[in-house]
Amino acid sequence: RRQIKDMERMFRLYDSGRDGYIDLMELKLMMEKLGAPQTHLGLKNMIKEVDEDFDGKLSFREFLLIFHKAAAGELEEDSGLLTLAKLSEIDVSIEGVKGAKNFFEAKVQALSSASKFEAEIKAEQDERKREEEERKHRRAAFRELKSAFTQ
Repeated sequence: RRQIKDMERMFRLYDSGRDGYIDLMELKLMMEKLGAPQTHLGLKNMIKEVDEDFDGKLSFREFLLIFHKAAAGELEEDSGLLTLAKLSEIDVSIEGVKGAKNFFEAKVQALSSASKFEAEIKAEQDERKREEEERKHRRAAFRELKSAFTQ
């Protein structure tokens, strides 16, 4: 959940038109800011690769699809989308061992976040149950008061 929220923040950051889509120019700006500028044709191909509804722009769902396809190894090696997905990873030859240590610590944290995710869901369920119990209790108390006035 947290990873998706981070991606949503990234999506909103680059959605300068605030229309819920990243269009060609916004994608161009994103790739330039990430240090991997693309040609106009390259940008069009990036959008085309994940554009499920063929509207020529990326919705948040299509944006998430980039990372899903990258994790599944479904993106072409010279694809700009693969470059975009890899920008969130680390190269040991560039970053060195200290960078790799941080990378693997982040991976371990990501794996442990699955249990955090389950804990968050459990906490939400418990909160809903508690609220429902409170509602039942308030209804019963109201009925009791109502019966005192109707007699």
